[in-house]
Amino acid sequence: MAKLSKKEENLLLLIWAQAFVALLGSLFFSEIMGYPPCELCWIQRILMYPLVIIYGVAVFKRDVSMALPGLILSGIGMFVSTYHYLVQKLPALKETGEACGVVPCNVTYINLLDFITIPFLAGTAFIIIFVLHVRLIRTYKTRK
Repeated sequence: MAKLSKKEENLLLLIWAQAFVALLGSLFFSEIMGYPPCELCWIQRILMYPLVIIYGVAVFKRDVSMALPGLILSGIGMFVSTYHYLVQKLPALKETGEACGVVPCNVTYINLLDFITIPFLAGTAFIIIFVLHVRLIRTYKTRK
């Protein structure tokens, strides 16, 4: 295990912070605002919540290789969030969202600026985590 540079440590910490903010955001919407999550929201939570632990341990141990599952989970999360966003925004997919479960997946609790929804926020978080992780890997590999 090679020692991480300050830049690599900061990238790892930034990735952890993004995952933590996303976790707090999802809890805010469900517990404070009272918006019950739909099935696709639960899947996104299942993919996001472990990232806080994965990247937290990687930061604590200063080991980039421990964070590899985070890259995989965030990659999957990008696709789930994108699909969920499309279910909310595309008329052709809106009907599929009604059969999602107790809470329909096409329900839009927030719609800031007519495009920022909860799946949009989750997708943005997943993309940021994924891109920063790829950047971290590139920085780490070029230094080795």
